[in-house]
Amino acid sequence: MSLVAVKNLSVAYGANTVLRNVDFNLEPGEIVTIVGPNGSGKTSLLRAIIGATKPTTGKVTLRPGLKIGYVPQRLHIDPTLPITVERFMRLAGDVSKADCQAALQTAGVPDLLKRQMSQLSGGQFQRVMLARALINRPDVLLLDEATQGLDQPGSASFYRQIEAVRRETGCAVLMISHELHVVMSASDRVICLNGHVCCEGAPEIVASAPEYRALFGSGTGGALALYRHDHDHDHDHPHSHEAAE
Repeated sequence: MSLVAVKNLSVAYGANTVLRNVDFNLEPGEIVTIVGPNGSGKTSLLRAIIGATKPTTGKVTLRPGLKIGYVPQRLHIDPTLPITVERFMRLAGDVSKADCQAALQTAGVPDLLKRQMSQLSGGQFQRVMLARALINRPDVLLLDEATQGLDQPGSASFYRQIEAVRRETGCAVLMISHELHVVMSASDRVICLNGHVCCEGAPEIVASAPEYRALFGSGTGGALALYRHDHDHDHDHPHSHEAAE
């Protein structure tokens, strides 16, 4: 059974319809990325999946007992507030220090337990957010533009960590991103959204689809190929990450 099944989903806010007749399934263990221009309904789709937005038509079906971990775009914490990483993570509920440490290990930042949240770099902060989402061992990780504000190497490193998390835990990943050139190489499947599903499939298929190129231009396919090369060698060349937004 699919972890998440979206059937004929439409979402409207007043007279403004942001999603029309969206169908898609998320299967166990796969990484799916949703790309699309601003205002294309990406966040509305995520909100409908977690139950924060009510569909106008259609429905979202979650596998019974499904556990979801959520990494938001950005969370603002008052820099004057003294709170350690461990304390922040234990706000998630009844979790032990060992649970916190294990989740930080999975997120690639095992040494941050006693650090103040206010002292973390942007990349470290997002890894802690990832660890917090992992602490209850979710079946699905949802990421809403989780690398916003990070530089290019920071984003690439974060998405490589997501691939490692999937390998280690077996969870499925559904992420929204505008960083096409980075996330597409980390995805099993890409869904191009612009109020409706324009095209979907393997990254290479979507990158060459006319509907995708109409939205994003044709340069991203080349960036994708170059990124794959970088990815294989585990380093980043800034010139290879220019997305045709």
